[in-house]
Amino acid sequence: MAERKGLEKGLVALQKVRARVPAVREVVRKADFPYRAPTVPLTVEPAPAEQTLGAHYDSDWARKLPARYARFFLTEGMVRPIIAGLAQPERRGLDRLTDLDGPAIFAANHHSHLDAGLLITSLPEPHRHQVFAAGAADYFFDSKLKAISSALVLNAIPFERAKVGRRSAVQAAELLQAGWSMVIFPEGGRSPDGWGHEFRGGAAYLSIRNGVPVVPVHIAGTGRIMPKGRSRPKPSHTVVTFGTPMQPHEGERPPAFTLRIEAAVAALADEATSDWYSSRRRAAAGETPSLSGPSSGAWRRTWALTAQRKRRSSATRWPDLD
Repeated sequence: MAERKGLEKGLVALQKVRARVPAVREVVRKADFPYRAPTVPLTVEPAPAEQTLGAHYDSDWARKLPARYARFFLTEGMVRPIIAGLAQPERRGLDRLTDLDGPAIFAANHHSHLDAGLLITSLPEPHRHQVFAAGAADYFFDSKLKAISSALVLNAIPFERAKVGRRSAVQAAELLQAGWSMVIFPEGGRSPDGWGHEFRGGAAYLSIRNGVPVVPVHIAGTGRIMPKGRSRPKPSHTVVTFGTPMQPHEGERPPAFTLRIEAAVAALADEATSDWYSSRRRAAAGETPSLSGPSSGAWRRTWALTAQRKRRSSATRWPDLD
């Protein structure tokens, strides 16, 4: 009997505590400092809230040893098999990188979100695991989840599309000088119709500033897998063509070097469509087709792109003697 009365008293006491919880919460909610931030006097301008996303995201943690080990296993164990299944990549021109010693800036055309993963997994050692990507700050770093994923999987740093921001340029320069290579898409965004956009000067500026070569790269086929506006990928064949590393000329300014990089990528696109000899002859004659396609109506651009893909699929290749 005594035990029963003690149990009843305990239950009554517990019920009283539970009844007081909402009241305590309300008191804490309405309480001032130190339970919440102090108010700011009317004569004092409040400090702006610290920005932690977009171009201000701090991705330094992604280059610490634990994150590097995790990225190695993610790249080799997950990203490469997924890319192999979706993109069925054919990699050309790797022999042109034989003499590449030290970090480089790999500048490629851009048609799909698949491009970064495809390019990084196509890089030869040691660049594949010593590389960072320039990710659009307003897309890949606009939320905490996307920022963490981009930094961990792609070792991406936030890059502003409209300009080479001071913060982005300083961080990229520090990584290049520390021996990291860089993957960048100078167009600044994905192509909406399969044709290229004018290159921006970020790659040229960083190359001139840090004394590292630019490797032009052309990626073909990712626009059929997951073009802009499509969220579900469709497997297809892709071709990644590496060009000869380029150095800026003495006294060359970023705009002029940018034009040369774009021309080199266009020549690689012509090579992927036809063959090396024909593309080099057209390049020497100044007749390399533009990455941006014909400046005519939408139907004409679509027709020309379809014809280009047919030429690429039927082009004569050197026999594989391996």
